[in-house]
Amino acid sequence: MDLFSAHSITKLYSNHKALDRVSIDVPEGSIFGLLGPNGAGKTTLIRIINQIIAADEGEMFFNGRKLMPNDIASIGYLPEERGLYKKMTVGAQAMYLAQLKGLSHQESLTRLKFWFEKFEIKSWWNRKVEELSKGMQQKIQFLITIIHEPRLLIFDEPFSGFDPINANLMKEEILAQKEKGATIIFSTHNMASVEELCDHIALIDRSRVVLSGLVREIKKTYKTNTYIISYHRGEESLRNFLPDSFQILEERADPDHQYATIKLPADATPNDLLQPILSRVTINSLQEQIPGMNDIFIQAVTQQHPELK
Repeated sequence: MDLFSAHSITKLYSNHKALDRVSIDVPEGSIFGLLGPNGAGKTTLIRIINQIIAADEGEMFFNGRKLMPNDIASIGYLPEERGLYKKMTVGAQAMYLAQLKGLSHQESLTRLKFWFEKFEIKSWWNRKVEELSKGMQQKIQFLITIIHEPRLLIFDEPFSGFDPINANLMKEEILAQKEKGATIIFSTHNMASVEELCDHIALIDRSRVVLSGLVREIKKTYKTNTYIISYHRGEESLRNFLPDSFQILEERADPDHQYATIKLPADATPNDLLQPILSRVTINSLQEQIPGMNDIFIQAVTQQHPELK
């Protein structure tokens, strides 16, 4: 079941079409990656979901019905452009924002104490926001985003400004929120994070969705029947044994092994690759080369716009 769906969302700014009939379906309990180059329309879509701005055309659905104004209470949004009141103390601001999300004073205090202890930031409670680093401020905004335990969490570049240790902490917490039942829309330029976290993705380019689906299915679609074979150092090149239709893309060696990256014909199998070389070289391993999301991202965008190649 989809917790959130957007159907044919269109948004115009003067003569610029920021979104052009964009549709996405976000399954309940999933992490959904919203990807695209700068200016593609991702942030515009996120703002429409959060009802900060309105779509010119299209419909949005939440939990099986049309999205309503009061559904904002079930959404937690961490924008890319952070905004805290720099002259307030951290504790006072966290309490204020938690209560804006509908929590009582006591419930806000109880939950914030839990999160401040978990993130090991209790000593920040009485410090002014302007005294904190960008990364520290983002920790505060992250926990404020999740404090009311919303069903839908939207993170726009959540790791921006974090060092690797704290970025990993945030990744672990995002996965923990999923385990607790939250559905997450995750917008990022970091394809490594997409590989680690996302179940589904939609790639928006120049206002339109150009690629969407399960990450594992998309990666299968973009496979090229290419394999990396490792064999014993010092043996002959595989070029001497393979048919011309088997394209050797790269050969390299380390102190112990030789490697070859080989693209097979579309109708060939790994067995067809191994058969002519099994009696000639000592094979250590054979591994299919699966494209990463970064390669898929670049390929999908350049397919739409050949002038970028």
